[in-house]
Amino acid sequence: MNTSINPGQPATVGALANATGGINAGNFVEPDIDAQLFSFNSEDTPLMNLMLRAKRVKVNSPEVDHFMIDEPKSTLTTTADTPSNQAQVILPVSPGEGNLPRQFTTLLVKGVDGFDSEGKSKTPGKALMLFVVGHDTATGNPIVRAVNGQKLSPEDEINLVPSIPSGTKIVLLANSLYETQKEVDPDLIVPQPTRVYLQKRGMNQVVSDYFESQRKRTPFSKAVVAEQAIANFKVRGNRTLWAGRAGKFQINVPNLGMQTVYSTEGLRWQFKRELQHTGRWTVEKIIALAKMFFTGEDVPKTALLLAGKDLLEQIQCVDFSRHPEIQITTKVNSIGWSVTNFHTVFGDIEIKREPTLDRLGWSRSGALIGEDRLVHYVYSNEHSFQDRMNGHEATRSGILIWDALALKGSCHIWIDGEGEASGDAGECHVLWESSEAPDPEEGKIFYLVNDCPAISAAAKSGSMWHYENNSWKEYTGELSV
Repeated sequence: MNTSINPGQPATVGALANATGGINAGNFVEPDIDAQLFSFNSEDTPLMNLMLRAKRVKVNSPEVDHFMIDEPKSTLTTTADTPSNQAQVILPVSPGEGNLPRQFTTLLVKGVDGFDSEGKSKTPGKALMLFVVGHDTATGNPIVRAVNGQKLSPEDEINLVPSIPSGTKIVLLANSLYETQKEVDPDLIVPQPTRVYLQKRGMNQVVSDYFESQRKRTPFSKAVVAEQAIANFKVRGNRTLWAGRAGKFQINVPNLGMQTVYSTEGLRWQFKRELQHTGRWTVEKIIALAKMFFTGEDVPKTALLLAGKDLLEQIQCVDFSRHPEIQITTKVNSIGWSVTNFHTVFGDIEIKREPTLDRLGWSRSGALIGEDRLVHYVYSNEHSFQDRMNGHEATRSGILIWDALALKGSCHIWIDGEGEASGDAGECHVLWESSEAPDPEEGKIFYLVNDCPAISAAAKSGSMWHYENNSWKEYTGELSV
């Protein structure tokens, strides 16, 4: 028997009679309606349920400056070679980075060896450390001296700064103060915000007084209609949380004038790291994915992979027989979902199917998310209303909510299996299995599943390489947001 009615249509006895195949008027029953409107259909809308569990931030505007990365940069990159054996040098770094290391800060120079305490012999593997003595007034770049540089004589107080090549990574360490010092410059922490729009969503139901008064045996009632409408409202909202595009525009409303409409940015477009994947999944690739996720600067507590059906199938079909150390179990996670749990030495990955990705055409793709790295911005709390309709024997009820979901931190990875463009992702990764070098393509970072001597003798399994300035270089940089 057909018992469907289009959500949003007025629920009247006549409409219900047609929807139920011509049941006579008056044959209805009304059970209680669940007050927790979002407590059902959680398996069909995982992302929305994650949002409801995320850190909730009440805001006073539908436009929010969201700071994805709270921590300041921890490394700098030199942009030119420095002269060798100088008492102090101006450290050439990228624009905007010069003021990050304040005076009295110590810096570790990756890839440049320091010297022993007498300043005579290099200490292989023990990096050079610098001390910031000030800033160049013309460029704003830091002026540095060496802490463990070369000395012309063991009695010299001055350590000479060796040549530092262009592209060298400089790690910011703690400051080092002199004996009586207590005042230092405050750290320059200027994270870059992104503008997030909160989208107002709503659902209405109209129920006639006559329909409301009918209570008999047929198990089809206002509650069933409401559940269908709520489920549809929730599913469409889940698609918006994934794929909506940010927008702000005005429309002319009769009797009210110009009103502003906001649309929120979907999570798909917020990822700053993207893994472009082709071919079959292997154990080595899954371990590489876990390593990328758990060993960055932002280390989450959990890894939840929301996967399309084809990606889920591919991972389930991986042959783990040669890797007994990889444990695969089924468990109920903290959210209450039944998930497939992959235990690796880097951390556990919980895998859950996300049906919305299939509906959006991303069945080979997925999102590896840190569950504790989501923010739910709320401008207007979810609330229901019930109004009498003027001139009608009917009541209008509905739900209104004004919110947005945003990623926090840099751990999250979008797995693209559709071959789509990377969009605005700050990092585009490719898992590379061949011993032959990939085509030199600017902007892509290749994670080596196997050794690749064609790139470099140092291109070992587990390292990342990218093509920059007409040569292959190992990638050790920070996420750009």
